[in-house]
Amino acid sequence: FGFEIGESDDYKYGFRPIGLSSKKEHIIKVVEGSLKRLQTDHIDLYYQHRVDPDTPIEEVAETVKELIKQGKVLHWGLSEAGANTIRRANAVCPLTAVQSEYSMWFREHEKDGVIDTLEELGIGFVPFSPLGKATLTGRFNKDTKFDKTDFRSTIPRFAPENWEKNVKLIEYVNELAKTKNATPAQIALSWLLYQKDFIVPIPGTKKVSRIEENIGAEKVKFTSDELKEIRAKLNSIELVGNRYSEAQEKLINKD
Repeated sequence: FGFEIGESDDYKYGFRPIGLSSKKEHIIKVVEGSLKRLQTDHIDLYYQHRVDPDTPIEEVAETVKELIKQGKVLHWGLSEAGANTIRRANAVCPLTAVQSEYSMWFREHEKDGVIDTLEELGIGFVPFSPLGKATLTGRFNKDTKFDKTDFRSTIPRFAPENWEKNVKLIEYVNELAKTKNATPAQIALSWLLYQKDFIVPIPGTKKVSRIEENIGAEKVKFTSDELKEIRAKLNSIELVGNRYSEAQEKLINKD
């Protein structure tokens, strides 16, 4: 299963720098390693960080089911999984959460059945990058350039030829923030919270001030008419370019 090297938590498995591995023996090895490092006897929520195409999801679910019976894992989740994969996994061992990208900046899961499937099955949705990789924080504008030291420079959506089109969304969110006397980040997070009651976004931050700002999103309110206007505007803005590099796109399960 292999947790993601470089991230601060040991609650994820399925993705390693050398590839994917969700074989039973690897899952068990990584769980035991996580328990030891965390100095605990159980893990509250354990994610398969990427779906392993070489291991049927039913086998993965069966292994996690055993770990849950043993009390070593309390709940489990998937990350970047497609609607059909979610159904298959949940049929063997009920899922608690699915973690995938979702924001004003990336709304494909509204169309591919993922959100509808989660709602039907009663599974929580945990959007990562809810601020569009910082695009929805007010930091960037049409003149922003991403140099080679910035990870965004490897992502097609941030390429100069795409950025000049995509920046229209950023400008809209910035203007909306002014009308609501809020920050762009608060607008983006509040909008997410209004979409479904089972959505819990996980914005990343390095500063306490940003955490406090993000918490303030709860105070930003939208009327039903405002939400309709926002959706109409979002639908009118065409975002171009993939959200990942070509190599990372290959790790996404879309089934």
